[in-house]
Amino acid sequence: MSGITDLTELLRHMRPVLHDEAYGFMVASDVSNAFAMIREDEGMTVVATTKELEASGIIPDTHWARITLQVHSSLSAVGLTAAFATALGNHGISANVIAAYHHDHIFVHWDRRHDALNALLELTRN
Repeated sequence: MSGITDLTELLRHMRPVLHDEAYGFMVASDVSNAFAMIREDEGMTVVATTKELEASGIIPDTHWARITLQVHSSLSAVGLTAAFATALGNHGISANVIAAYHHDHIFVHWDRRHDALNALLELTRN
């Protein structure tokens, strides 16, 4: 499995990037250009930009910001999720995470996106 596993190196090089568009999480059958689709027993969870959801006739009830950690973290790495979850939690910011093969994607409430980015940047400097 490729990617970085050393927590100190992951934190130092994670380079969080805040995306410009708002996202939504909804249960739906399909949305073209969805960022992620996760099949659960209760239905298909679709994560997509609010523009894509609205184009599919779905109005999300909450807007989320996506922050991508630009470090290639290994799926076997230990402690990265705990570290950024703790940093965000210390600032009272809830987070939903999708870990993909190359990067972790953190979704935070839209109105807290800049606070979240600052908390993550602070974590890279420690």
